Amino acid sequence: MPSLDFEREEARFRAFHDQKLPRLQEACASFVALLTALLTPSGQVEVAKVEGRVKDKEESIRKFTRKYRPALEEANEPYEIAPYITDLIGVRVVCLYEDELEKVAHLVRSHFDVMDVTDKVAAVENTEASFGYKGLHLDLRLNVTERALPEHAAYADQAFELQVRTIIQDSWSVLDHKIKYKKSIPGQLKRRINVLSALFELADREFRQIRDATEAELLQAPDETAEALPETGVQVVEKTPTAGSELNAFTFLKIANHFFKDFEFEPSKVDSFVDDIQSWSSGMTRARFNALLRETIAVVKRYKLHFEEQNPQGSFNPYTVIRHCLYLSNNIAFRPALRNVAREAFEAWLQEHGRT
Repeated sequence: MPSLDFEREEARFRAFHDQKLPRLQEACASFVALLTALLTPSGQVEVAKVEGRVKDKEESIRKFTRKYRPALEEANEPYEIAPYITDLIGVRVVCLYEDELEKVAHLVRSHFDVMDVTDKVAAVENTEASFGYKGLHLDLRLNVTERALPEHAAYADQAFELQVRTIIQDSWSVLDHKIKYKKSIPGQLKRRINVLSALFELADREFRQIRDATEAELLQAPDETAEALPETGVQVVEKTPTAGSELNAFTFLKIANHFFKDFEFEPSKVDSFVDDIQSWSSGMTRARFNALLRETIAVVKRYKLHFEEQNPQGSFNPYTVIRHCLYLSNNIAFRPALRNVAREAFEAWLQEHGRT
């Protein structure tokens, strides 16, 4: 039975923690694995990491002393530490964008019962003078279906706390804990901390808005391919360049996806490749790029078949096709597009088979 002797209850909790630790660690690993399997392939959220920990017994006692002991003493109620430490097992999901927090919460409801939710976002936004990291905290336990599985029998009723944060919120949390004094401090210093917190919040918002703007740019990018002539070898006359007509990552993708429908262009590679194209031919426009691909791609595709017959293990991906198209369109400006060996092999084939 719980008692009013705090030192006795501390000793009881330490013994409880030592006894339960192996099972707590096993349960923690299982929850991490289950959440990773649930969230990673979902496609609804971009998860940076899923990690877990069992709360240290001394840290648990300090939390109880700080948050719950004064009220129990005032009410002259016995101390029982374990039931108050709902985050004895803690799991953290770190995602990329702030609008994914609720998406994670929605997904976990398919495997877990939600016993309590603490929305740190609302808590901070509704307190003008407060600073601290935002995030979503959920007290969870396995739902009926999951509890019935044999592999979960040992910890079927074990509750744990799930923290859902963005990368920015997670970074702020780490740094926030390094700020030793935040309450009883001079106003000037408190304002500086508030400014720092606001900068982190602004970064979170900007990352999300940049993501949204990027997706919008991809959808709105002009598409010369929709009006261009079929691949007949007939030259497409480029219109007079207009403002914003310079080739960029968005318009490159619109054109490249037209020619290579089944290939997934990785953003970082697209970014670097378009930068290379502009360094080889400054001011390359989207219309000119589309035109030169249409003028040359039939020849390059024939060469690709030849290359793959001669080099069964070789790679001739869409980037390689485009490099050859660029070189074929202007072998002086786009000489750097091909390495010496590739350039010599292509030239030898062209001499034998012609450029048209």
